Amino acid sequence: MLATADALAILLDAARPIDGTESIPTLDALNRVLSVDVTSPLDVPPMNTSAMDGYAVRIADLAHRSCLPVSQRIPAGHAPTPLAPASAARIFTGATVPPGADAVVMQEQTEAAGEEVTIVHRPQAGEWITAQGADIRAGSVILPAGTRLTPQALGLAASVGCAALDVRRRVKVAVFFTGDELTMPGEPLKAGAIYNSNRFTLRGLLDNLGCEVTDYGIVPDQFDATRATLREAAHAHDLILTSGGVSVGEEDHVKPAVEAEGHLSMWQIAMKPGKPLAFGAVRRGAGDAAGSATTSSAATAASATSPAAAETFFIGLPGNPVSTFVTFLLFVRPFVLRLAGVHAVAPRALSLRADFTQRKADRRNEWLRARVNAAGGLDLFPNQSSAVLTSTVWGDGLIDNPPNHAISAGETVRFIPFSELLN
Repeated sequence: MLATADALAILLDAARPIDGTESIPTLDALNRVLSVDVTSPLDVPPMNTSAMDGYAVRIADLAHRSCLPVSQRIPAGHAPTPLAPASAARIFTGATVPPGADAVVMQEQTEAAGEEVTIVHRPQAGEWITAQGADIRAGSVILPAGTRLTPQALGLAASVGCAALDVRRRVKVAVFFTGDELTMPGEPLKAGAIYNSNRFTLRGLLDNLGCEVTDYGIVPDQFDATRATLREAAHAHDLILTSGGVSVGEEDHVKPAVEAEGHLSMWQIAMKPGKPLAFGAVRRGAGDAAGSATTSSAATAASATSPAAAETFFIGLPGNPVSTFVTFLLFVRPFVLRLAGVHAVAPRALSLRADFTQRKADRRNEWLRARVNAAGGLDLFPNQSSAVLTSTVWGDGLIDNPPNHAISAGETVRFIPFSELLN
């Protein structure tokens, strides 16, 4: 079995940014990935502005007097005239500082009376003035290619006048679920059946990543049915993602079906939960539109794992709900982000105190569901079974516990918050 880090390295080494870009309105670009750098065409702010409501003055005028006539009023968005000698200008936050002024005195440090103002504070040069270009200089790269656009990144792009942004197209993912025991919510639950929670979990996770998803639903536990779905799913998709059927049971048909329709580069990881995770590729049919020069993406990426470019990546996740959830976060998320062109895909981890004891060590790398308590330490969910989906809602992150390591209360552990893994 591969170590977790080695398995992730294999996936990320195979992933290449997909082909295909588009220009979309900045307002619609949330969570999309930039295909080119965004360079500012202007300084921000484009002029010297006031950081406070107050009065713009010449410091030299205050050398021998503190009471000045108010020569003009400057709201934000209005162009001022040069500051008249030995006068002050009433100015408001964000307004343009008039030529000749070298400081702003905030109104709390003045006394206004009629058309005059008394300055009761001697300002320093540049006080309460935001200089032109203090935030952004014209010609500088404000958002590099490969940036996944957050709300604040959209605001930054808009601040330099970008009405549209060049982004990579969405990653196209085909997903299906195997298991004769699976039933959809709303349908009668037969004896021996369970509701298909993984469909809802994976669809939500893929939607969070901005993927274009084709859902083939529940596929019967049959070798031929699995092969047929793989062949269909390989068309026009960058990735096929499945849940269940990748272990070694007689009814686990996904692994042999993938080997019949393509190849596997990796299977089984030394982690708990989630050991049976498979990675490989499925051949595309002749004449597949996804292989054309205008829409191809996975063909380029798949060449990293096979000489044959006409392939679609495959990742098979285990069927237990917690295993599905954890392996998606640790492997599928960074893989999809890398396909989308994101450079930085590693989540940030925290070093926190364990406020619990786990005496039994496991030979595999454990990913324990835990949450931060009011004292700043970590509490452990009492049932770490891979079937207990409750732990993923109760917890707010994963403890990365190395193989063969028992945890003692008070020691420092590596904790990855879900906030780093769900976006």
